[in-house]
Amino acid sequence: MFNILVTDDEQIVIDSLSFIINKNFADEARVFTALSGTEAIETVMKENIDIIFMDINMPGLSGLETVSVITKLKPNIVFVILSAFDRFQYAQEAINLGAYKYITKPVNRNVVIETIRGAMQLVQEKQGKLSADLELHKKLDLVSPMIENDFIYACIYNNDKSIDLTSYLDYFNLSENAWVFCCFEFPNINSDNQYNTYLKVHDLLNTEHRCLVSSFMMNRIAVFYPVFSENPDYAEVQEQIKKLYQMISYKVAAGIRAGVSNIFTDKSLLQSSYTEALSALNKTDANGGLLFSGDNQPQTVVQKTNSAEFKNQILNKLSAGDSGGVRSFLELFTSELLSTGMPLDKIKNSIFDLIVTANNATRELNKGFTSSTFDNAFATLSSQNDTKLLKEFAQKFLLECTAAVAGVKKAEENPIIKKVCAYVDDNLSSDISLDTAAEFAGVSSFYLSKLFKEEKGETFINYISDKRLEKSRQLLAETALSIKEITAAVGYNDQNYYSRIFKSKYGLSPKEYRKANGGDR
Repeated sequence: MFNILVTDDEQIVIDSLSFIINKNFADEARVFTALSGTEAIETVMKENIDIIFMDINMPGLSGLETVSVITKLKPNIVFVILSAFDRFQYAQEAINLGAYKYITKPVNRNVVIETIRGAMQLVQEKQGKLSADLELHKKLDLVSPMIENDFIYACIYNNDKSIDLTSYLDYFNLSENAWVFCCFEFPNINSDNQYNTYLKVHDLLNTEHRCLVSSFMMNRIAVFYPVFSENPDYAEVQEQIKKLYQMISYKVAAGIRAGVSNIFTDKSLLQSSYTEALSALNKTDANGGLLFSGDNQPQTVVQKTNSAEFKNQILNKLSAGDSGGVRSFLELFTSELLSTGMPLDKIKNSIFDLIVTANNATRELNKGFTSSTFDNAFATLSSQNDTKLLKEFAQKFLLECTAAVAGVKKAEENPIIKKVCAYVDDNLSSDISLDTAAEFAGVSSFYLSKLFKEEKGETFINYISDKRLEKSRQLLAETALSIKEITAAVGYNDQNYYSRIFKSKYGLSPKEYRKANGGDR
């Protein structure tokens, strides 16, 4: 059964097309109707539409604008464009948007019947390809990490050289590349958070550089890092690894220890390269560090102060249009500055640097952004010596920036992602999965996962975790609920696990955070 949506602002056209479809395809098609582009989008969100007849000239969203929006939401829908004008420019634009046919009104019954039959065949072809692609992606998503893990375990434990490691590299098309091995050791890792941490690290590394990543071995992950240049430069590779290390330290956990081998090309030395990386890791400081084979001292790039981490988090939340996150991390940022005992002038400089960086980040996302608060920032900070008022001034400006970014993002946000995010906000205390969210949005879990990563820049699971922790911060600061009650309110069953991941992300336990933000209840 094919679902066909007829969209036109003239009821007579809708009635005419509906009659033709029902008369000639009664057992093959079900008809839906819409009088506007907005109504058509709403129908597509609710129903599994296969074919759409779309009028070009409608009030509000035009037909072509509606096609553009729907194509982004559900790219496999087949479009037939309707127009009272036989104009090449309309037809050309429709074809550029991927429309199957362009039909002029009044519609000819035989042309409509022929078009529907062709569209039905095209839908079946697309669905067959989509099913095959989905099945392939599912298999690859399941199998490839297992093969990566098997390869690295073989590198480590293949003492008798009985396993042909080159066959693994052939599978990943990496057999011709030089490489370095890296070992990362993570603090506060246990069975509860190992898998999610592995997924996050694997995703982060492969976003920046194609890597093969092992699962956790105790609290360590091993990484095969291919070198893609023909003439490998170790200094260049070191700079790349430093950036990856900084990114993982910022987005996953501070205090990570890491060791990196030299560059190798001889596949018989895979085990040796891993051992070299492990040896470097074992020479790093117990509190964290990055060491390259042959170096005597860990890289100074490693440790960032908490205030620097909180500043990055503020900018990250600002870029997402998240005012609650900005408030929370600004509180942590200013508290950290005040706790160091640094001179007031240096505190002002740090706040001014944050304000300037936030202004630049906002203007990149909203070209028209201006602020009288920013224009007066230097003069205000220079003359103000009350730390509470300094913090309030910074918060006022940062929230202006966040509102400006949020306005742009709201206008651009995909309706599916908007719908799913609202669903997450409304159900934080419940068991939310990718499958339940996809079912709620009326799309496949594979499509939602891909779309979510493209729109939000992070995985669906990580987004939920961040939302739960942010909500818990708000409850800790603004309510008298016990930590046990807050744990349940944000969807966690284990208070100890919640406390561990809270501290891992924010550097304070829930109890310490509550005390720093209004007292110990």
